[in-house]
Amino acid sequence: MKNEIKREIKILFPNENIFEGKNFEVHQDREFPILGFFILVPKRKIKTIADFTKEESIEFIDTLVKIRKAMKIILKIKEVFFYQNEDTRHNFHVWIFPKYLWMKDFKMQATPAIPFLKHSLKYLSSKKDIKKVKTTAKKMHDYLSKQFL
Repeated sequence: MKNEIKREIKILFPNENIFEGKNFEVHQDREFPILGFFILVPKRKIKTIADFTKEESIEFIDTLVKIRKAMKIILKIKEVFFYQNEDTRHNFHVWIFPKYLWMKDFKMQATPAIPFLKHSLKYLSSKKDIKKVKTTAKKMHDYLSKQFL
């Protein structure tokens, strides 16, 4: 992607797989030496969570919960960030990023979307915008009520 930093990738952790299920695997991030920085990856090459099968959906959340519980029990990690974006050159994956005290100096936000949220409050809060959001929410509700409930 055009916003990615060009750098030489050095694989520090090529074999630190911590879990393998039928459809997913979890491994220590291969490049960055941060304890408990794990990557959850489907074995099937996909770009979006919307492409999961029903079986993958169930295993995905189950795996995420298992890994998070293990991080809490074994690594004593109290809080994590989950990052997933679809505008990457890589296939679908989720970063499970532990939150450490030493990270406070980096001004990590609970969500990288805070600038977008602030922008929406400042520029997308007209009556017309609010109505459009409500209409969109209703369309989604109606579709999901018919399809999945």
